[in-house]
Amino acid sequence: MTAKTATRTYLVGGAVRDALLGVEPRERDWVVTGATPETLTEQGYRQVGASFPVFLHPKTQEEYALARTERKQGHGYHGFTVDFHPGVTLEQDLERRDLTINAIARDEQGNLIDPFNGQSDIRDRWLRHVSPAFSEDPLRVLRVARFAARFAGLGFRGHPDTMALMQQMTRDGEIDHLVAERSWIEIAGGLSAPHPAVFLQVLRDSGALVVLLPEVDVLFGVPQDERHHPEIDTGLHVQMTLDYAASQEYPTEVRFALLLHDLGKGLTPKELWPSHHQHETQGLPLVREVCQRLKVPVAYRELAERVCELHLLVHRASELQPKTLLRLLEAADLFRRPERLEPLLQACESDYRGRLGLEQRPYPQADLVARALAAASGVKAGDINTSGLSGIEIGQALHAARVHAIGAAL
Repeated sequence: MTAKTATRTYLVGGAVRDALLGVEPRERDWVVTGATPETLTEQGYRQVGASFPVFLHPKTQEEYALARTERKQGHGYHGFTVDFHPGVTLEQDLERRDLTINAIARDEQGNLIDPFNGQSDIRDRWLRHVSPAFSEDPLRVLRVARFAARFAGLGFRGHPDTMALMQQMTRDGEIDHLVAERSWIEIAGGLSAPHPAVFLQVLRDSGALVVLLPEVDVLFGVPQDERHHPEIDTGLHVQMTLDYAASQEYPTEVRFALLLHDLGKGLTPKELWPSHHQHETQGLPLVREVCQRLKVPVAYRELAERVCELHLLVHRASELQPKTLLRLLEAADLFRRPERLEPLLQACESDYRGRLGLEQRPYPQADLVARALAAASGVKAGDINTSGLSGIEIGQALHAARVHAIGAAL
């Protein structure tokens, strides 16, 4: 950018924040002041974005956005009018951002522009909103929870004023206007963070969890048998499974399955507590309802359903007869989709070890199920003498051969 065009370019947001934290930035975003869309397109930038102009640098492909202001006009993410005329200042652009730690800019000479004391909040490890305009976008409640889950290891936590504002937003019904697709992106991001239990806790503390995921929120306070769950509380157990999966760097779809694996326990009548008989089958309709409501990707939904339905069978693998093991493998569709075995076992291991004081206990069930699948998969229809057998009888013979192979292998 040249002085002749009266434009200025600033590095903003996460890249500046991460540099101050000594963290490698994931990406770099830029803000341009004193410019019009024509200014940038004439210099080779390619315009993208529908709601306001964002431009890709002709060489680096990094995103450059015109400085802008926003005014609330209605509910939800789309209830804004955006102004990006050349007179919008950097400070006005920074003021519309969510958190002070994300409202720091760096100019082309390396100087920091920090009108909202983001550096101070970085030092004090506060996640604090920039201005009252924070409350205009309910998605920011999820973003604070996600940042808390991402930076909990560095000591960051929600500032009391920001938590109070998030609670007020929930009471005002703003969370009800969230769009499913954008909510899912933030939920997946929070689950994939290093401390997903913190993500859940911040949502719960703000009151947003009961709005977004009432099926999960109700699990807090539901007791389990202390012999198997020393932590007792089902909600706490879910948090512990998530953090165990995060400690093993298991993928997000595994963590999402863990989030939903015990939903059936929320349906158990209080007079039956702490027993939760058949919670794995009773929870299946709730898993499907959550996935439909959030428009969850198919792969996530399928794994969540299988983990919910089958996790107790996997835990009992060493007790199962070969024919029951085969039924488990078939229910998980592992002969047709063997790549599903690893995430299923990762989720079950996390459930088994996500319990107070039991995080390091052995989980030989995973190896046993894997060996059973290898043995049964080694039996092919072509290896069986099918002379004189009908179609149904061939299937029965294959089934019997697989049961025998599992028994021999184990």
